[in-house]
Amino acid sequence: MKEAVKAARTLDCLGLYCPEPLFQTRENIDQIKPGEILEVITDDPAAEEDLKRFAKRAGHEVVSYEKDDDRMRFLIKRNE
Repeated sequence: MKEAVKAARTLDCLGLYCPEPLFQTRENIDQIKPGEILEVITDDPAAEEDLKRFAKRAGHEVVSYEKDDDRMRFLIKRNE
């Protein structure tokens, strides 16, 4: 997986399943500054829809989404 944007924090959710990746993403995005990027790596099949929906609902932006076999990588930009 390529590194296009520098993340302020990386969250490894491999092996964790719904709803844990969503809970940890919510908690960790609050710990970075507006404008910074949270990188989330997960293999939870539900995370693709959950994290995209969370970002949109919370007013954040999914800058990048990559899927490589069963692993997914999200770069989520924290907005105000």
